[in-house]
Amino acid sequence: MKNMKRIILILMSIALVLLSLTACGKSPEVSDTTPSGPEQPEAQSYNIGICQLVQHEALDAATKGFRDALTDKLGDKVKFDEQNANGEPDISATICNQFVSSGVDLIMANATPALQAAQTSTNKIPILGTSVTDYGTALDIDDWTGKTGKNISGTSDLAPLDQQAAMLHEIFPDAHKVGIIYCSAEPNSKYQDKVITEHLTDMGYSVKSYTFSDSNDLQTVAKAAISENDVIYLPTDNTIASNAEIIKNIALPAKVPIIAGEEGICSASGGVATLSISYYDLGYTTGEMAYEILVNGKDPATMEIRYAPKFTKKYNPDICDTFGITLPDEYEAL
Repeated sequence: MKNMKRIILILMSIALVLLSLTACGKSPEVSDTTPSGPEQPEAQSYNIGICQLVQHEALDAATKGFRDALTDKLGDKVKFDEQNANGEPDISATICNQFVSSGVDLIMANATPALQAAQTSTNKIPILGTSVTDYGTALDIDDWTGKTGKNISGTSDLAPLDQQAAMLHEIFPDAHKVGIIYCSAEPNSKYQDKVITEHLTDMGYSVKSYTFSDSNDLQTVAKAAISENDVIYLPTDNTIASNAEIIKNIALPAKVPIIAGEEGICSASGGVATLSISYYDLGYTTGEMAYEILVNGKDPATMEIRYAPKFTKKYNPDICDTFGITLPDEYEAL
């Protein structure tokens, strides 16, 4: 009986040793299949809503730049729902409300009325604007500091208005009357009108503003402005951008030259020259900001509004030939 107990104890001891050795033998297999660092989460995909006010060259370029920037950084991990409001602020509001209902990760609002619609639709989803001239005016912020303090940031298409006034003076130093045409429904056009009027008045010009409420009134207003002035200035105005040929067909036969706020309007309206930016680059910068928010967790409330890094003097060769205008070498052809 004692021998039997001893045999059982010996067998149990051997079993324990073998079990211990087996456990030790398994540990290298576990370490071979376990990551050395913290577990990485699966790459996230993002849904972006794009509300573009209207289709024209500048806004189209900004949207393309925005999409390209995010696609360059995120590849197929980003999806876009791109909608066009056909120039109607009410449609912009419907589009943005749909984005909120569908739970997009970010809204890109292209042009001021689109930005205002996005602001009204949500105070939680991040919003980035582009092709917006002045955010303080667009968002009705009195104590403007360069940051909105809201769920909104973005890029501005404002080319320095003092330099635009100086360009007009450089080309037309002997002119007396300057007419400014813009759509009264666009707050940023009002802002540009106010600022450039001050600069032109300081230079000795007599300045008068001509406003229209929609494209149906543009022809009548343009005829009055062109008949009463030596030079016309067109700000970066979306309604004008979509209907610039109306102005061209009145101004060219009347031989009244035009200076424009951006190159798309300058080309389409038969303008002489412009101090312009790249809207594609502006949109691309907006896309980079979107990446900072979505991937790096930046808060749009604390992000400074960004501006175009470069402004270029451009001219319309055919129109300059028509008016017999020769410009310095620093001007680039459109």
